[in-house]
Amino acid sequence: MTQARHWQKSTFSDGSDGDTCVELAATPTALHLRESDTPDTELTTTVAPLAHLIRGVKSGHPFHPTA
Repeated sequence: MTQARHWQKSTFSDGSDGDTCVELAATPTALHLRESDTPDTELTTTVAPLAHLIRGVKSGHPFHPTA
């Protein structure tokens, strides 16, 4: 039986009640991301790849490994 996920909105969302939010849910083995306007579509990953992507985006080089 699958448990319901506890979705949290990004602090960068505009705060309105509209569908302009990125949401995250954590389970013991994975992170789940979705766009609030398409809640049936999820991206599932783990901490390491997501952290790598975020570091790359912040550095301006999302597709190149960081040192």
